[in-house]
Amino acid sequence: MTSASATDHAKILDSSYSWKRLVVAVLLSTIGGVGLWSSVVILPAIQAEFGVDRGDASLPYTATLIGFAIGGIMMGRLVDRFGIVRPIIVGAVMLALGYIATAAASEYWQFILAQALLIGMLGSSTTFAPLVADISHWFLKRRGIAVAIVASGNYLSGALWPPVLQEAIEIVGWRQAHIGVGLFCLVTMVPLAFLLRRKPDLDAMDSATKGSVSEVPMPLSPGKMQAILVLAGVACCVAMSMPQVHMVAYCADLGYGPARGAEMLSIMLGLGVVSRLISGFIADKIGGIGTLILGSTLQCIALLFYLPFDGLVSLYVIAALFGLSQGGIVPSYALIVREYFPAREAGSRISLVLMATVAGMALGGWMSGEIYDLTGSYQAAFLNGIGWNLLNMLIAFWLLASRFKPRPQFA
Repeated sequence: MTSASATDHAKILDSSYSWKRLVVAVLLSTIGGVGLWSSVVILPAIQAEFGVDRGDASLPYTATLIGFAIGGIMMGRLVDRFGIVRPIIVGAVMLALGYIATAAASEYWQFILAQALLIGMLGSSTTFAPLVADISHWFLKRRGIAVAIVASGNYLSGALWPPVLQEAIEIVGWRQAHIGVGLFCLVTMVPLAFLLRRKPDLDAMDSATKGSVSEVPMPLSPGKMQAILVLAGVACCVAMSMPQVHMVAYCADLGYGPARGAEMLSIMLGLGVVSRLISGFIADKIGGIGTLILGSTLQCIALLFYLPFDGLVSLYVIAALFGLSQGGIVPSYALIVREYFPAREAGSRISLVLMATVAGMALGGWMSGEIYDLTGSYQAAFLNGIGWNLLNMLIAFWLLASRFKPRPQFA
């Protein structure tokens, strides 16, 4: 790769084109993220349609999350090989087929299978980690805020899609609503994907950042470093899942009612978007590891507050604090990966770490429920979350300390 090529690519970084590309990425993430939320919205309708209990009616969400995690890793590899356009087009087509298939399902297993494979694994998975990886190639000085913005797309999707889908269900029924969602994804995502057809020069990207603050010595072999980041991603999100998954049930147990819990969850997620954007600006100043330490420490403090305080006003305040603390944790992993690994590996490595956070959410939600069943209280579940959070903090501080130790740099 010539120095001229590297210089040309360096001029593109943080340019007006980069910001236009970011807008398109956010739109794709917001539209394609519907797969993570639609099964939650139609849960009551599914329960009535197929005659299943509440636990079984929750299976499509779990299946979607598992498919989403596996698909994210697969699509990340495709991004490294072919660029972002093909995976997005595949995702749009699969979302359309998936929603049409669920609308045509006559048996419950057919609905779950379509939800897991077509909507989760091959559909929505293309619109999170792969887009985060792609946008990281087009920014350097503002990479933190750019990654944070595109990573907020699934939060925006969770804010916009549920009321729209609920209204459609009330008017035309859930089956017709699903067909409409699928067709909408197809006709909007495919044209948007072609706006991203310009491919980054990854070799030039590595050359342009050579010797910059974004390149740091790797304290372990690449495989071990990847494993450490995966463990950190699981740990932080096992802790994060405790309030997010069980807040409604927790408030019902305390006698405040599920509606109060839903309000707290809404506050938590809404401020999570704010936190994610603020953390992006902070990351551009202190880097991915510093942002991870900050977010993880604040999240741990918020979890600790749940132990002594269970008053209604206190819970609202803690929910707000929790939302403001945790939004920047997940995007920080993408920045850490880009600091340690070459650009040509970003798609697969970022996707693997971000999908580990999804696995952590699924594991933590289940684990907290099991702990509650064993103890009859959420106190032990909060302590479990705090323990996992401390593990995440330990890894983050180790990563920071390793930068000040003379170590050989692994290839």
